[in-house]
Amino acid sequence: MEFNFESNLTSLRSSAPLVHNITNFVVMNFTANALLAIGASPVMAHAVQEVEDMVSIAGALVVNIGTLSPVWVDGMKLAMKKAAELGKPIVIDPVGAGATPYRDQVLQQLLEVASPAIIRGNASEIMSMAGSHIRTKGVDSTALSTDGLSAARALSHQYDCVVSVSGATDVIVRGNETAYVKNGIPLMTRITGMGCSASAIAGAFAAIQPDFFDAAVCAAATMGVSGELAGQRADLPGSFQIAFLDALEALKPAQLAELSRLTI
Repeated sequence: MEFNFESNLTSLRSSAPLVHNITNFVVMNFTANALLAIGASPVMAHAVQEVEDMVSIAGALVVNIGTLSPVWVDGMKLAMKKAAELGKPIVIDPVGAGATPYRDQVLQQLLEVASPAIIRGNASEIMSMAGSHIRTKGVDSTALSTDGLSAARALSHQYDCVVSVSGATDVIVRGNETAYVKNGIPLMTRITGMGCSASAIAGAFAAIQPDFFDAAVCAAATMGVSGELAGQRADLPGSFQIAFLDALEALKPAQLAELSRLTI
């Protein structure tokens, strides 16, 4: 399969899709800035009174369960139902899946409302969603991304979706197809909101690329390549956050294609 790194990034920037995020308090600012830097338009709206209207004008919906509350869950359900009715792609970020029974219950409820286009999380989260009994460490993974391959395949078949497992090597699965993106640097794990931004950027690519496998691979490569470029300018977490946003903004389509390390 051929992945359209250059044309996808060019299309994203030319169309500037609106990405509706129902995400967590911790990452809203960073996620919004990451979307702006890559060329998308972010909106953070979770009130039940407006989520259906907002998703109606958005190109994609990103649902992130990082900081849950019952009212927010109601908003997530309404937004997902509306997105499914309108054929808008849904990205689910199962932050902390397996950490508490409540998170697992909410995820199950959300998945009963609508099947996502993409599920994007770390290996522990993906393995937990697939029914593996794995100990979690809050929202951090205790497993390698490659450990989650069989779980990702199971979820992909179950929900007929793409599953993207983040790690030193990102593993992206659609059915029996598997792509490995080997970009990124360890410092990225020291910044809160990196994974959440990866999910939001997956939503941005899904808004302009109907092949969601292609969209998820491009999103993973965009994050990893931008992280590597930012690491050339900053080697501590505080300055790296700024350098990463700058790298997203400055990333050229041809550069993304050239620097992506992808195997199928």
